[in-house]
Amino acid sequence: MDLFEYMRSTNMEKESPLAARMRPRTLDEVVGQEHIIGKDKLLYRAIQADKISSVIFYGPPGTGKTTLAKVIANTTSAEFTQINATVAGKKDMEEVVAKAKDVQGMYGKRTILFIDEIHRFNKSQQDYLLPFVEDGTVILIGATTENPYFEVNGALISRSIIFELKPIPKEAVKELLKKAVYDEERGMGSYQAEIDEEALEFLADISGGDARHALNAIELGIMTTERSADGKIHITLEVAQECIQKRAVRYDKNGDNHYDTISAFIKSMRGSDPDAAVYYLARMLYAGESVTFIARRIMICASEDVGNADPQALVVATNASLAVERVGMPEAQIILSQAAAYVACAPKSNASCVAIDRAMAEVAKSGNLPIPTHLQDAHYKGAAKLGHGIGYKYAHDYPNHYVEQQYLPYELKGNEFYEPTGNGYEQKIREHMSRLKKEARHE
Repeated sequence: MDLFEYMRSTNMEKESPLAARMRPRTLDEVVGQEHIIGKDKLLYRAIQADKISSVIFYGPPGTGKTTLAKVIANTTSAEFTQINATVAGKKDMEEVVAKAKDVQGMYGKRTILFIDEIHRFNKSQQDYLLPFVEDGTVILIGATTENPYFEVNGALISRSIIFELKPIPKEAVKELLKKAVYDEERGMGSYQAEIDEEALEFLADISGGDARHALNAIELGIMTTERSADGKIHITLEVAQECIQKRAVRYDKNGDNHYDTISAFIKSMRGSDPDAAVYYLARMLYAGESVTFIARRIMICASEDVGNADPQALVVATNASLAVERVGMPEAQIILSQAAAYVACAPKSNASCVAIDRAMAEVAKSGNLPIPTHLQDAHYKGAAKLGHGIGYKYAHDYPNHYVEQQYLPYELKGNEFYEPTGNGYEQKIREHMSRLKKEARHE
């Protein structure tokens, strides 16, 4: 590194954002991920022993994925190279691999390749890395906010250990914020700022476990707040609220949280908890989820989990779907809330869902079994000569508009696919069907 490069690096370090300056440099400075870097954990031991293998760090933004990679860079004797998949391409990886081979050949040193946002690489770009990870030319460290089992090639997954990072606990964020305010070496201590306990509590809570989000807010507050008469910058609750205009809702329409939230929404309706259902609905709406997507999920739940226990549930859900498209937000949230609450409170039955699952499994197993001749169409040319429709009993000609005859293929005689439960309207269906069959047998 020449003098100019050294000066540039030094200046960037001083002028870089607070979140970058406060990034932990050693394992002991890392907070909030004790489940994977506690002193008795595999990752901690591997980093300390400089025996790291290919790993993928997976978790929400601001939880320390890049931080852990930097810590490894500071502790390893291996060559460390970093690229970002949002801007890098195959050519960049080819250069890294070529250099890794040279370093391995000349110095016997390994090369660790850290790829931030690895999910941004397409399949062919990820495939390119496979042989070099396989033969040890590079040790891969990938970081992603997306579920790696969905976004990273299975072959790379099988060659790596997955570590999931969790949102940083509130108390840990508070300690980090205090260091940021009062640390003169890496923080903003030279600004002579003070932070109120209320503001500290608010920022730690509102960050949602995202340390970077909290640090960015405190930096903005200190940089934009005028000094008081005592010559100090006071970060009050009001200042903190101005720095974050709106509570940060962690929600990526293409990411895990999207699927987790909709899953919780559906399971709350299925579990007959209208309060939880409306809460998760609010989270999706607050984050800007499509009202038509939400409406579709309510319709599915109305049929899958309520079914004939309350046939009106599907009517409500379907009409809600039509209404939200015509009305739009913000009023659409009222319609969705009504539909979600109705489905959540309705009696539950998955008998229809189970019935089609059983029937589909039977068709897959037995194929196209012959339809009983008396049920076959007797109207097309030549059908009568084949005996089609002969012997069919017209239900409306019999008492209660019901008559027993073989409807299923003869090979499936006696099979039952739909079994009404004792819940809601299905209780009436079950009683009605039982009565029809009983009275028909006594005719």
